Amino acid sequence: MGRKETVFKYFNEQKEYTKDRVALGIEKNRKGFAELSIKDQKGNPIENVHVSAVLEKHEFKHGANLFMLDELETKEKNDIYKKRFKEAFNLATLPFYWKDLEPEQGKPRFEKDSPRIYRRPTPDLCLEYCEENGITPKAHCLNYMPWSPDWVPDDIDETKRLLDKRFHELADRYGSRIHGWEVINETMEIKLDEDRKFFKEPDVVEWSFDRAKRYFKNNELIINEASSSAWEQFKYNRSAYYLQIERALLNHTPIDTVGMQYHMFYPREKEEVCIEQMGNPKKLFAVLDQYAKLNRPIQITEITIPAYSRGEEDEEIQAELIKQLYSIWFSHEAVDAIIYWNLVDGYAAFAPQGDMTSGENYYHGGLLRFDMSEKPAYQVIKELFQKEWHTETDCVTDKSGKAQFKGFYGQYRLTFNMNGKTVEKKINFSKNASNRFEIVL
Repeated sequence: MGRKETVFKYFNEQKEYTKDRVALGIEKNRKGFAELSIKDQKGNPIENVHVSAVLEKHEFKHGANLFMLDELETKEKNDIYKKRFKEAFNLATLPFYWKDLEPEQGKPRFEKDSPRIYRRPTPDLCLEYCEENGITPKAHCLNYMPWSPDWVPDDIDETKRLLDKRFHELADRYGSRIHGWEVINETMEIKLDEDRKFFKEPDVVEWSFDRAKRYFKNNELIINEASSSAWEQFKYNRSAYYLQIERALLNHTPIDTVGMQYHMFYPREKEEVCIEQMGNPKKLFAVLDQYAKLNRPIQITEITIPAYSRGEEDEEIQAELIKQLYSIWFSHEAVDAIIYWNLVDGYAAFAPQGDMTSGENYYHGGLLRFDMSEKPAYQVIKELFQKEWHTETDCVTDKSGKAQFKGFYGQYRLTFNMNGKTVEKKINFSKNASNRFEIVL
């Protein structure tokens, strides 16, 4: 059996089921009708106005981490990175790893001119880029114990005190500019002999969210977990991650959103095992259906789909698998964000730049090659959100000045033509709104 047959075994076997469920889910969950009422300055309806509607920005969030912003070795590469990122995404995950944000106690690296740390651009730099380009920022992560600074003592009370200070400072400085915050990460990956005492406390999740809510009063608070617990060890409502969240919610813990990583971190020789665990459409839908019962939106927070090499077939398989997975996630009612992890090959975690044999570089899981050329995977994501899942349509008002169109939810540019006159307006067409728009021309 060739690699393509191995990777797409279950997608091929379940082709009709997957195709139907994806198509129905997208129509039901990602599209709706916008109702327009066009009037003149006196409030009278205007008949026969020709309306052109063009989707400019999806409401559905899709992005990647921004860890290599101005971190590449040449200006040319950095410029391409910034260009390719904004061309493909409307969301960016920003690094708030405590160890790297505050390597020296009391001297956080907030400002643009702070000392540089690889793969850790400063929050001010990242926010400047996001705000200039209409990209929604998201913070990763408030309490990620393995990334605690060395100067934090392994003492429960002192850890809580220092975390409280960190939460307070970040909320004061960035709470109004960053809506979504991952509060705690990978609690199911605990190492009994290595992790800090506070990470082993029975209420570490509850305490972290309760304390975050104290300072981030109007923000989205997200729990995040590794792929193994989220997908591979799935046991319906007996899944450990599901039970952890369910218990926390029963304790009135303010978890707003459920995050689930999706890193296919299996070596090539074990890809068949990976597909058994993570490449079955019916299982993927079952996981999403189960976690949707928590009545919280789901984010696919960190995605790595391996190509393993620069070979043409390997890159084509990566692209096709991304297309299949994104289609499932995009179609599901509970999912509200899909976030790829590394944009560029050769700059992943736990490896020197450009060394494609070590760390996470081994997987060739980026969307651009090390030389910044586009892989088929990058082109697939752009085509999905900008062509296949895109709306450009026309309608005409009736005698009562009303018209409607069906499209994907998001920000639209409307162009009105009447009697040789052209007017443009912007509307936000949302899944969670009435979507009745009265427009005066």
